[in-house]
Amino acid sequence: MSSRPPSAAHIPLCQLPAGSTGRVCSLTGDVNFCQRVREMGFGESAFVTKVSGTTTILCQVSGTRIALSHAAASNILVEQIGGPHKK
Repeated sequence: MSSRPPSAAHIPLCQLPAGSTGRVCSLTGDVNFCQRVREMGFGESAFVTKVSGTTTILCQVSGTRIALSHAAASNILVEQIGGPHKK
């Protein structure tokens, strides 16, 4: 778990707009949760793209799509680095 307080630029993954990419800045929650999401690829500095969702969040990290509950996604703080992809 990060000891730094979240900055104003850090938002929960659940609030990242669909199609946007963010960099994981810190994880909140208990030690077991933090360890588990790190094992899934959501470690600090990982890049994650939110594909869709509000209740269940579908995202892509390290080339793999993963569904997270809203509660889990709210404990992953990201810094938005890219907006939705234009078609």
